Amino acid sequence: MSEKRDFYEILGVGRDADAAELKRAYRKLALELHPDRNPGDKEAEARFKDASEAYQVLSDAEKRALYDRFGHDGPRGMGGGGFSNVGDIFSAFGDIFGDMFGGGGSRASMRGADIETHVELTLAEVAKGATKEINVRRRVACKDCSGSGAAAGTGRERCQQCGGHGQVMHQQGFLMIQTTCPICRGEGSIIRKPCPTCKGGGLVAAEERLQVNIPAGVDDGSTLRMTGRGEAAPGNGHAGNLYVVLHVAADPRFERDGADLHTQIPLSFPQAALGATLKAPSLDGEIDVTVPSGTQPGDTVSLRGKGLPRLQGRGSGDLVIHLKLVVPKSLSAEQIESLRAFAQAGGAEVETSSSGERSGFWRKKRK
Repeated sequence: MSEKRDFYEILGVGRDADAAELKRAYRKLALELHPDRNPGDKEAEARFKDASEAYQVLSDAEKRALYDRFGHDGPRGMGGGGFSNVGDIFSAFGDIFGDMFGGGGSRASMRGADIETHVELTLAEVAKGATKEINVRRRVACKDCSGSGAAAGTGRERCQQCGGHGQVMHQQGFLMIQTTCPICRGEGSIIRKPCPTCKGGGLVAAEERLQVNIPAGVDDGSTLRMTGRGEAAPGNGHAGNLYVVLHVAADPRFERDGADLHTQIPLSFPQAALGATLKAPSLDGEIDVTVPSGTQPGDTVSLRGKGLPRLQGRGSGDLVIHLKLVVPKSLSAEQIESLRAFAQAGGAEVETSSSGERSGFWRKKRK
């Protein structure tokens, strides 16, 4: 019979290795030698058992002290005699294999559900940023049992079926199949006497009022994430997140294009021809806009920085004012004569009827 190898040598660590280094070394070997990755390989299975035995001893302070002093004979009296089969290894180190191969159902590792709510904003609030108060209904830890689910004076008991790992292993030939423990349903513990308030669930529904800080410049449909403001998790696990979906109400004065705002103001022919100072809407109230002489229909005036702020402080967009030429549908006699004089001075032909009626078919029809 060959002599057993040194445990430190098996794991590839020095004799001064700490607990974290031992665990890293064992995880590395376990991934390499795991039976699911080496089906039918007897040598890999033997090395897997040796590595597991080495870690079982060296990860326990008392067993390690005995091993360092008396060698392999030292820890045998404390249950350090190795493993008879692969199933025993998975039962002993279910937390490690759960991390590596998708197991692990302890309540402390559970995560609460994410929840979603919606907030309405005006364009003015988008321009300045806003703080909104919202009511959120979510599940929180039960105060009567502190989230444990067990009645006062009692506690949760470790599941004997899975040893508290929440998963059980079944060996089929060389394959190990991991399933959720049917007794504790993956939680790793059971309750003998449930809390009457939460019925053993550890959570109760509650409504909370929260403040949401909304940065300036957000877009319609943007989503803010509030970490840990979702539903609580059983057993004081990590709470889920709250997602706040933002909706920006339409403003009849403006059309938005990213950080730019577009608006439209009417312009008469004399104002377009001679120039004028007009009033236009802005996020800060009405402002004066200078229209240069000779302005053409469809021209625009852009006011830099008068739009919406860009996210992350990258300046602001522009306010783009579209000038719409408006032609009057009726004129006074004085206006008609003035326009005729303007037309004659420019050599343009216009309607000669003193009534301002259009010539052609409809005038002849009335006659």
